[in-house]
Amino acid sequence: MNIYQRLVKQKLKTITPEELVAYSREYGLPITTSQAKQILHLARTNDINVFDPEERKKWVRELAKITSPDIARKANELFLKFVQKK
Repeated sequence: MNIYQRLVKQKLKTITPEELVAYSREYGLPITTSQAKQILHLARTNDINVFDPEERKKWVRELAKITSPDIARKANELFLKFVQKK
């Protein structure tokens, strides 16, 4: 695991639901605080490597259950752009 991946994992461990909601709005993916709590619970209780395409598919499916298929699709697109910039 490279430093970039470690930073992402660390941020997931420390981000608050309110921060996640703020980021989601900033990137045009509005979620509720309740959804943010569920997303963070999922991220913290499952060791999903979002840098791995197969594992990311699982994450996106779970995200769609919590939010909506549209938000999950847009989040995946945003994450792919983010990963390509590294």
